Amino acid sequence: MKKGKKRIVVALGGNALGNTPQEQISQVRFAAEIIADLVAEGHEIVIGHGNGPQVGIINAAMNYAAVNGPCTPYMPFPECGAMSQGFIGYHLQQALQQSFLKRGLEKNVVSVVTQVLVDGTDHAFGLPTKPIGSFYTKEEAQEIQKGKGYTFMEDAGRGYRRVVPSPLPKRIIELSAIRKMIQSGLIVIAVGGGGIPVVETENGLRGIDAVIDKDKSSSRLAQELKADMLIILTAVDQVYINFNKPGQKALEEISIAEAKKYIAEGQFARGSMLPKVEACIDFVEALPGRCAVITSLEKAGCAIHGKAGTRIRSEQEACAYVPLELDSEVYDVNAG
Repeated sequence: MKKGKKRIVVALGGNALGNTPQEQISQVRFAAEIIADLVAEGHEIVIGHGNGPQVGIINAAMNYAAVNGPCTPYMPFPECGAMSQGFIGYHLQQALQQSFLKRGLEKNVVSVVTQVLVDGTDHAFGLPTKPIGSFYTKEEAQEIQKGKGYTFMEDAGRGYRRVVPSPLPKRIIELSAIRKMIQSGLIVIAVGGGGIPVVETENGLRGIDAVIDKDKSSSRLAQELKADMLIILTAVDQVYINFNKPGQKALEEISIAEAKKYIAEGQFARGSMLPKVEACIDFVEALPGRCAVITSLEKAGCAIHGKAGTRIRSEQEACAYVPLELDSEVYDVNAG
């Protein structure tokens, strides 16, 4: 990699992509412009994305069709997750290719249908927390819960959403292939929606009903790729304490210890900002000296240069914006 440039894993929120195919096409075009600017600067970009709204919509549509249409089979939830990876990846690939052409960049983009290993005994299966699908009023959520048995949770003041288990990612199954693609110069879209959750059985891998948090899977991917930076893009420019309360304060740069203190105080909403902060902590603890940033899509370019967002750093040092020695590390393409 060129001196002064970084390997960056960008985690793009599924809620930022709209609620219909038409909205998503419009939204990904905006996201693609931001990402293309980073690529034009010479950075090596790997993209992860959420799928909370999309997988919920796909699952609801397939269930409706199976109940009301005699020719439509029931579609398991992991297969709905795989569909969302293709659906979102397809739109991102098109939008990025168009943005690269405008800048005269000869770059190819590929989406990897990514499986992520989870532990079938993870405590998350007894405590659903991951929001998926559309927002509902409290009354609407209660009605659906009575009829279908789904679990709903209030989501950061925006309404009620169905929640499903969100186990921790243990291993990215397609990691070796992703490494080889990056080394060949491809822009890779991976761990879409956190990856398709799979468990190991005596007959091989098997999909399981859950949604892995995309920020935690993106963090795992960033760790495995020894990225210089993890950027988590969300709906706000910075992380706040006392959010929507008296004394609300934006955080610019915090240490791991400070982040853990705020978590212990309950400052970050479960299923919303909490997993983002936890994902950043995981990344920085695994690769000391690296930097993790949470910001909005609009501020992504500024955040790379330390001019926006909330930066989470190691205890002894500020976030480094000078490329690290491992920028030039050569990876074993046969490694798992």
